[in-house]
Amino acid sequence: MDAVQENLGLLAEETLDPLDWADVQALSHRVIDDAVDYLRDVRDRPVWREMPADVRGAFSAPLPRSPAPLDAVYSEVSRTVMSYPMGNIHPRFWSWYMGSSNFTGALGDFLAAIQGSNLGGGNHAAGLMDSQVVNWCKEMLGFPASAGGTLVSGGSMANIIGLTVARNVKAGIDVREHGVAAIEEPLRFYGSEQIHSCHRKAMEALGLGNRALRRIPTDAGLRIDIAALRAAITDDRAAGFKPACVIGTAGTVNTGAIDDLQALAKLSHEEGLWFHVDGCIGALIAIAPENAHRVAGIERADSVALDPHKWLHAPFEVGCALVRDAAAHRGTFAVTPEYLESTPRGLASGEWLHDYGLQTSRGFRALKVWMALKEHGVEKFGRLIDQNIAQAVYLAGLIEAAPRLQLAASPTVNIVCFRYQPGLTGEALKALNTEIMLRLQEQGIAALSDTTVHGEHWLRVAITNHRTRREDLDLLVRETVRLGHEIATQGSAPS
Repeated sequence: MDAVQENLGLLAEETLDPLDWADVQALSHRVIDDAVDYLRDVRDRPVWREMPADVRGAFSAPLPRSPAPLDAVYSEVSRTVMSYPMGNIHPRFWSWYMGSSNFTGALGDFLAAIQGSNLGGGNHAAGLMDSQVVNWCKEMLGFPASAGGTLVSGGSMANIIGLTVARNVKAGIDVREHGVAAIEEPLRFYGSEQIHSCHRKAMEALGLGNRALRRIPTDAGLRIDIAALRAAITDDRAAGFKPACVIGTAGTVNTGAIDDLQALAKLSHEEGLWFHVDGCIGALIAIAPENAHRVAGIERADSVALDPHKWLHAPFEVGCALVRDAAAHRGTFAVTPEYLESTPRGLASGEWLHDYGLQTSRGFRALKVWMALKEHGVEKFGRLIDQNIAQAVYLAGLIEAAPRLQLAASPTVNIVCFRYQPGLTGEALKALNTEIMLRLQEQGIAALSDTTVHGEHWLRVAITNHRTRREDLDLLVRETVRLGHEIATQGSAPS
C-alpha cells in the first residue's frame, strides 16, 4: 500500500480549474463587456456576411494536443464565431421562424452552465424550476395544472413527444412491450398538406412510416379542410385503418395559416381521436391580447408542442411539450432501473424528469426562460407578439403600395409572402426573385427566405423579432424595389 501511495505521489494531480482565478475573472469581465457591446450595436452590423477563406479554414484545424492561453482561445472565438453569425438576433433577420434571443436569457444560460445541473431528476433547485416553467407554459395556453409536460430541445422533439403518447394511447396494444408490428389495425394520423416536415420524421421514427400520415387538402386560406378531413377519416375506417390522431397547425411555416382549432377539437372528440396541436409557430399567440382569439381551441388539445425559443425569445435551444393526460405522458416514457430509483429522502427523492421524455441526461434549459419572464413579465411578451403581427400588416401595406411588388395574400399573423413582378412568369420570375433574396443577404441588408404558395414562388418574411422596427420594413421594401429594377434592367438574374 505504501508503494502504491508513493507511486501516486509522483504524479501531479490535475484539474480543469484555472491556476489563477484572478486572470479568469479579468477575462470574464472582458467577455461580458464584449457581449453587451455585441448586442447593443447589432443594428450597425450586416445581418449576414460570407466568411473569408482564412476564417472558414480555421474550422478545419486539427485536434489541439497542447494547451493555449484562455485569452488566445477567446480571441479566436471572437474573430471567427462571433464575427460570422447566422444573424437571427439582427432586427432585419426574417429568413426562418426563430426568436431573436435576449441578454437576460443568455445570462441564464451562462448561470445554468456554471451550476452544471443535470435535469434528469433529483431533489435540487434546477429540477423544481424546470417544472415551474412547464407549469407557466400550461398557464399561458390555458391547459389544466394537472397536465403533464416537459422541456425539450425544440419544436420537432416536442411534436415527437406528443405524437408518441398519441400512438401509445390509440394503438390498442402495449406498444412499449410488443412494438408497432403487433398493432392489428394500421394507425392513421392526419394533418394538412401544409404540415411541418418534422411530422414525417416523427412518423418514421415511431415506426409507423410516412404513409401513416395522411395529408389533407387546405382551403383558400391554406387551413385544413374540415370536410375533407372528416371524409378521409370515414374512408380510412372503411378500408381497415384505425384513425388515431388529428394534428392541427397553429401557424404554418409557409404563410402562418392557423387551422380552425375549435372545429378540429370538436371533430376529434366526436371521432374519438387524439387532438395534437403543432403550436411551434403560433401557440404563444394565446398570450397576445389583440390576437389570442386566433388560436382559440388550443386549450382543448390533448397535446401541444410550443417553442419558447421563438416568441419568448429564449436563447436556443428550448421547446416544450404539454400533454393533458399526465399519466399517459409518464406511462409512455418512464423506465426505472435500480440506479434511478427514488429514495425517501436526500438527492434522489425528487421527481425524475426523464420519465417524461427520451433524454435521461439533459441541460438546465429552464433558467433562461424563467429569468426573462421574471424580468419582463408575460404581458410584455404578449405585446411583442401583437407588435410583430401589426408589423406584418404594415409591411403588407407597403408592398401593396410599392411599384412592381406583389402580395401573395393578406398576412394571417406575422408571415408576409411577396415578390417583385416586372411582368415575368415561371422560372424567369423565380430566378429574378431568388437573386433579389441572395443579394439582400450578401449585401447584409436583410435576410429573408422563399417558399411556394398555391404552386407559385414567393419571397417570405417571418417577423419574429423583438428588435424589428417599422423603419426596417421601409428599408426592405426600398431595397427590394432597387435590386429588382437593377437586376431586371441589367439582365443579371441567373437563367
